[in-house]
Amino acid sequence: MADLAFNNFDAFKDAADEPGASQGEKVHVRVQQRNGRKCITTIAGLADDLDIKRICKAFKKNFSCNGAVQKDEDDSEVIQLSGDQRTNVKEFLVDQEICHSDAIVLHGF
Repeated sequence: MADLAFNNFDAFKDAADEPGASQGEKVHVRVQQRNGRKCITTIAGLADDLDIKRICKAFKKNFSCNGAVQKDEDDSEVIQLSGDQRTNVKEFLVDQEICHSDAIVLHGF
C-alpha cells in the first residue's frame, strides 16, 4: 500500500499551479563563455509587446557595454550584451518595472 501512494505522488504538480510558473513567462538571463576571459550575457523571454531594441539601447548606455538584438531558433528576440551583466540586468528590469524579480531566472557559473 505504501508503494502505491508513493508512485502517485507528483513533486512538480504544485509548481505548475503557481502564477508565472510556466516556462514562457520567465525571463532567462544567461552568461556564455567565449574565448579566454571574455563572456556574453543573453536575455531571453521578454514579452513580445515590449520594444526590445529600445531596452537593448538602454542596457548599452547604462552598463557601458556593447550589445545586439538577435533572432532565436523560434523567431523570438534575444538581447546579447558583452561581459557578465547578469546582476545589472536583473536590477534594471526590476527598477524600470519591466518584470518582477521572481520572474527573472539567472543562469551561469
